[in-house]
Amino acid sequence: MDMSQPIGVTPLDTQANGPVGQPIDRVDGPLKVTGRATYAYESREMANPGYGFVVTATIAKGRIRDIDTAAAERMPGVVHVLTHRNVPAQGEKKEQVGPLLTDTEIRHWGQPVALVVAESFEEARAAAAVVRVAYDEQKGAYVLADALAEARKPEKARTPPDSSLGDFEAGFAAAPVRIDARYTTPVQSHAMMEPHATLAAWEGDRVTLITANQMPNRGQDALASVFKLPKDNVRLISRFIGGGFGGKLQPQADAILAALASKNLNGRPVKIALTRQQVFHVTTRRSDTVQRVRLGAGRDGKLTAIAHESWSDTSPGDSFFETSANVTRSLYAAPNRLTAHRLANLNLPMASSMRAPGEAVGMLAFECAMDELAEALNLDPIELRIRNEPAQDPEKHVPFSTRQLVPCLREGARLFGWDRRNPKPGATRDGQWLVGTGVSAAARLNPLQPAKARVRLDPDGTLTARMAMTDIGTGTYTILSQIAAEMLGVKVSQVRMILGDTADPMSSGSGGSFGAASSGSALYMACESLRGQLLAKTDLEPKNAVFTGGRIVSGNRSAALRDLIGAGLEAEGEIKPGENEKKFSQYSYGAHFAEVGVDADTGEIRLRRMLGVFTGGRILNPKTARSQAIGGMVFGVGAALMEAVEVDSRYGTFVNHDLAEYHVPVHADLPEIDAVFLPELDDKANPLKSKGLGELGICGAGAAVANAVYHATGIRIRDYPLTLDKILEGFTAKETGQRRA
Repeated sequence: MDMSQPIGVTPLDTQANGPVGQPIDRVDGPLKVTGRATYAYESREMANPGYGFVVTATIAKGRIRDIDTAAAERMPGVVHVLTHRNVPAQGEKKEQVGPLLTDTEIRHWGQPVALVVAESFEEARAAAAVVRVAYDEQKGAYVLADALAEARKPEKARTPPDSSLGDFEAGFAAAPVRIDARYTTPVQSHAMMEPHATLAAWEGDRVTLITANQMPNRGQDALASVFKLPKDNVRLISRFIGGGFGGKLQPQADAILAALASKNLNGRPVKIALTRQQVFHVTTRRSDTVQRVRLGAGRDGKLTAIAHESWSDTSPGDSFFETSANVTRSLYAAPNRLTAHRLANLNLPMASSMRAPGEAVGMLAFECAMDELAEALNLDPIELRIRNEPAQDPEKHVPFSTRQLVPCLREGARLFGWDRRNPKPGATRDGQWLVGTGVSAAARLNPLQPAKARVRLDPDGTLTARMAMTDIGTGTYTILSQIAAEMLGVKVSQVRMILGDTADPMSSGSGGSFGAASSGSALYMACESLRGQLLAKTDLEPKNAVFTGGRIVSGNRSAALRDLIGAGLEAEGEIKPGENEKKFSQYSYGAHFAEVGVDADTGEIRLRRMLGVFTGGRILNPKTARSQAIGGMVFGVGAALMEAVEVDSRYGTFVNHDLAEYHVPVHADLPEIDAVFLPELDDKANPLKSKGLGELGICGAGAAVANAVYHATGIRIRDYPLTLDKILEGFTAKETGQRRA
């Protein structure tokens, strides 16, 4: 199906109380809690694997002068040491996935320089420790703030890096109220629970990788380029993934090196798991950013000029940039507009997508600037946002498919008790605690990706669905089972969902908030085709037919599925994005509300409560959707208050490269958090009339927390995260200013 027209009434609209929309438990839950859900490193599908351990560079820029592997090769259990001297020939880089160990150049600290394969993990690790590498070190560049002048306009981009409308400079200069603020966000790590891991083996000129990968088909294409193979000769299997958040969008060094070592070992399987410390340097990260936001408004609060400029960085030779300003293009109305992105290449690990790339850090800046503007106008920050609600997409000049940002703000304000808020910063106390509340809008692009699915209905009533989709812990197995069950009128327990194998029909994979909509729509189309085959075996009226309880019901007549299946029926379905993505501006929306306490002496910040109100089209499963939204909000809390990879500006290393020192929110940091969904169907989005939710929860969440900290203290911090030292500096500055006054 080509999504070029709005969708009319569908089977999901006509069956009340069907499986879709019910808060059922995860169908894969029992497998996970009993240990029967096997992750990549746990797989035993390939016999007698060798265990690999990666040797990484201890400089950030330079060349390998010499590498001595003799001692490692003599160690017990060692079967192979892979270096640039014996690595198999490789092809070209594709989708940020490139050949490894092909030369002696070092581009960042932690770059793989060798791989030791042994009979056990412990033997491989011990031998890796005695590989000796001599370097000719060169001076590198590690600090984004020092490289702004050399940053350039990105050349390769899925969306234009810059946009402009009207005359921003003139509009800004003429505005009676202006905000010009600089914000910075740090390097962040995906910090998923499951480290990157792969088990790879060759059979002739074909290679199979059981690997932790969010998008197997995309990875298949990229690895085919690296291994110089036809795409169909590369098979990826990713049945269960222990979190990704974008860090497993592309195959990483574990996958490439495992396959290369297996090739040198005549096809023997090789298994690699990166250590937690290696994950930080060997895989990807979210770039740090420097952002400048300028807002011009009339005394009535109507925006007349918006500018959002962002600088980010990635490794030498890479072109990925953080699209921090993209969401600004559609969020609020203003006649004069400017957005721009600039990219610096630093000797740091490659930057790539991390949960809500662009919006997550862009809205940390932009939605705080909106708060600053509200204060300058002496206007309630919710009212400021409502006054600047656009009638259509302000830059594309097309209608919104659906847009309920204002209802989210108003309903959230009602539920949160916003009307009880004292608008004066620093005026509310609870004993030792300064108390503040903050708000932010949430918006996330709602894309659709090509996907296919195959379904089979067997005589025993089992409905089996296959596609190369993945479940990274989000509940994909569950919502797809619900869709299939409702479309064919069978129980969810009768659905067998087989995911994560490129041998099955291609799918979008998990990421970008398009996974459920894309794979679910393909499954919907396959089930629709199967419904047609079943109806063709009856004389029932198709127009009014309802599939329910293992039967097809039309009017006062019905037929049992078991009487129509025969030896079994199969069907395939496909979804493709169409013109609707150009005809309509498609976003999911929401509003975040946060209350914090700040200790008046120590500056400690504690989140007291948080609420998100969202719209995401049809909610396929309220339980998993709420889990996704709250998880995103927790990401936002981390970004606001604690998450930062500290870059050693002398050596280009990440100092806090483990979960002991890279702080993410834990249960003790998180009080009552709730997520509420407003009713919505989007018939321009896809046949499910749903929208993406996986990343919406993080968008703007951190800004609501930061705005609450300002409201509590009167201290505006624009350098994330908002750590104790910055709060204490603000206290000191206020006290000094008061004494001088």
